[in-house]
Amino acid sequence: MSRIRDLLDELHEPLLNVSIRSEPPTGADAPTVVLIHGIASSSSTFDFVVPLISQTHRVVAIDLLGFGESPSPDDAEYTLEEHVAAIARTIRHLHLGHFVLVGHSLGCLIGSRYAAMHGRHLDKLVLVSPPVYPAPAEISDPLTRAQVSGYLGIYRFLRKNKEFTIAHAARVAKLLPIEHVMEITETNWTAFVKTLKNCIETQTIIADLAAVDAPVEIVYGRFDEFIVPGSLAILSRMRNVTTHRVEASDHVIRRPMARVVATAIDS
Repeated sequence: MSRIRDLLDELHEPLLNVSIRSEPPTGADAPTVVLIHGIASSSSTFDFVVPLISQTHRVVAIDLLGFGESPSPDDAEYTLEEHVAAIARTIRHLHLGHFVLVGHSLGCLIGSRYAAMHGRHLDKLVLVSPPVYPAPAEISDPLTRAQVSGYLGIYRFLRKNKEFTIAHAARVAKLLPIEHVMEITETNWTAFVKTLKNCIETQTIIADLAAVDAPVEIVYGRFDEFIVPGSLAILSRMRNVTTHRVEASDHVIRRPMARVVATAIDS
């Protein structure tokens, strides 16, 4: 009965765009890796990772709902549930079998919920640069609570100041080493604002990871501008979780971090 519901769901709800689907030269038995980018981004997020794994893995990169070439339904609220459901539909459609799921930034939050709900498909979950912001009222440490509250205040400001946010994102994008890794435009503004509010400002990654049985590898940069150390420490103490700090790295997956991500995929 659940399979019939899944088929009906795929008929009536949109599938996401698969921006990369590559087969390695080594044959059909290669393991599969699914890549999920972050907010206001695209598969370009993984530009330095894909060459390191494409010779030995089947690589699939999916554009999130409302971003890249994926659809932006008029009635979408871009909740975590909607993002996860769209990812699940697309993965079912691709008939991937077992795979390693890699999420970056927002992709960590979506990937963790997917893993909690559909863990039977996963060999491993790799989270890169996870933005962990528990509800401030639930944080006992004063410094961590102040840091999380500060980030949430910044995000509310960005949502309420469209022209500033689009212009600032364009300036920052010019300084980044990867093209199209940050794009906030008129086209994806609604998806950006609603996703920021419904998935990042309000998130469930801690509870979701507690329900994941697969191994979890967390990779983050020492100078990641979106990391709250006290919040990340909560994840590092969870079962099945291994963390890797990359020196001289920030939130973006540059070459040094890409090498650690590739190693985490294979470890």
